[in-house]
Amino acid sequence: MSEPHSAPDPSRSSAGGSGGGPRYRRPAPLLFEPSDAAPDDEHFFGLESLTDPNELLDRSTELVHAFRAAADRAQEYQASAAAQLADPQRFDKLPDAAIADRGGWTEEYARKMIEFGQDLLRNRVPGTQPPPQG
Repeated sequence: MSEPHSAPDPSRSSAGGSGGGPRYRRPAPLLFEPSDAAPDDEHFFGLESLTDPNELLDRSTELVHAFRAAADRAQEYQASAAAQLADPQRFDKLPDAAIADRGGWTEEYARKMIEFGQDLLRNRVPGTQPPPQG
């Protein structure tokens, strides 16, 4: 029975005639150009297809309220996260300036968001999401 041999080292291969240096493969050329994702400005929640102005106003108003509610809810999550990141009991506590930078805020606004988040976290039931704002 013969002794086991290790696999040949590809960087020492002389098959390429490159003098023993590593051989790199070039990436395969693209056979087509990827198409750009064109934004579909013509279709916004089906509003463009509504012809009755009353129906258009009703539907667009519903969307405005829904987006505002979603934005408010997202802001509560931002505040909650900011408060958690600023918690002095965390070993990886972030300073207000770092939280402001991550949120795209000024330091003053970050401090207000941290305070708001602390209030939200104090008033929630453990294991639940931040309470909705009334």
